[in-house]
Amino acid sequence: MHSPTGSEQEDRTNYPEKSTTHQLPRALSYAELGTCIKKSGGHYIYILETFGPLMAFVRLWADLIAIRPAGLAVISLAFGQYILEPIFTPCGVPEIAIKLATSIGITTVMYINSMSVSLTARIQIFLTGCKLLAMAIIIVPGFYQLFKGETQNFENAFQLENVQLTGLPLAFYSGMYAYAGWFYLNFVTEEVENPERTVPLAICISMAIVTSCYVLTNVAYFAVMSAEELLASEAVAVTFAERLMGKFSVAVPIFVSLSCFGSMNGCLFAFSRMFYVASREGHLPEFLSMIHIRRHTPLPAVIILYPVTLLILWSGDMYSLLNFMSFLRWLFIGVAVLGLIYLRYTRPDMPRPFKVPLFIPAVFSLTCFFMVFLSLYSDPVNTGIGFAISLTGIPAYYIFIVANKPKWVLRLLDSMNRSLQIILEVVPADN
Repeated sequence: MHSPTGSEQEDRTNYPEKSTTHQLPRALSYAELGTCIKKSGGHYIYILETFGPLMAFVRLWADLIAIRPAGLAVISLAFGQYILEPIFTPCGVPEIAIKLATSIGITTVMYINSMSVSLTARIQIFLTGCKLLAMAIIIVPGFYQLFKGETQNFENAFQLENVQLTGLPLAFYSGMYAYAGWFYLNFVTEEVENPERTVPLAICISMAIVTSCYVLTNVAYFAVMSAEELLASEAVAVTFAERLMGKFSVAVPIFVSLSCFGSMNGCLFAFSRMFYVASREGHLPEFLSMIHIRRHTPLPAVIILYPVTLLILWSGDMYSLLNFMSFLRWLFIGVAVLGLIYLRYTRPDMPRPFKVPLFIPAVFSLTCFFMVFLSLYSDPVNTGIGFAISLTGIPAYYIFIVANKPKWVLRLLDSMNRSLQIILEVVPADN
């Protein structure tokens, strides 16, 4: 569950109700997909099973080179900002210090996920508790102010001024990003006991928790700060705590940083399984589907994002990169949910322990496609850049996957594969 607290909050505070109503259909659709396709891999495996390898590879390509490393870098930057906030208060935190702390955080998460699956899971449970505690620390005093009559920031809250249809896609993408995380279970379905019962139950419960916490946290923020103050704040939770908690405010950035660390840990745990499955399906190098001989962790799949994430963190503008790729992310999510409808007609006898009415995935997919096409109209430059990045996946598919490789290339790949096996101490999972 991705915490709504953090520097990303500034882009989403005005759209909780819109994102809430849109996420429920997706949650129900993914609950059905997770029970009828019992493979790990999330969006990638659903598209592969319904629309074939080319479309699945293009989605995987965009994830690997841009979406996932940029997303991990953004969450990690929030961790770096908040963990250093108590040290540098009342001065601002230097950017170089934030990036150093962020790099250490990313390295730590990679190390934990490489060492032990059970340790990763236990840490995630603890950090989820810290996440909920952090939000409780914000929600309770915020609602106390609200009950005291501090309602001035809610006056004319739904009065629309200078609203343009072209700004809707960015609001949509930003609001939806705050709810990300509840579907991570779909990436690790093969590691879940009794997925027919666990997957839909966990998705529905987590969706309810995420929605409640996000909306209540926004209400608490607005009870203390105006929309302008929220947008101007570099660290919303810290500004909120300084207003209400005095010396105790130092605890809030610590809890929020732990919350962000939990998001980093959950992201990496889930997405490494997607790369592991993609390698098993032949869409990534073979060594990525291997596990460590003693720790039994998918070590190569865990560390594959590390160099790209650090490169984006130190050299690129990951926020712009996320804007470039957001439309593509939601395009393929819409395609994955559309696959649910496709499977209902092409494979009607497939076991479906959990079924949703077809109008739910239909409305969700149409909404996603409408937002994507509106993005093309409202921001053709950034959308075009993202589209161009994704299109490089088509020649990559035919060059690296379909084309018959010369013998010397096969020998080179085999030699690299053996060398990496020795260095990383990994073996094929079936061994």
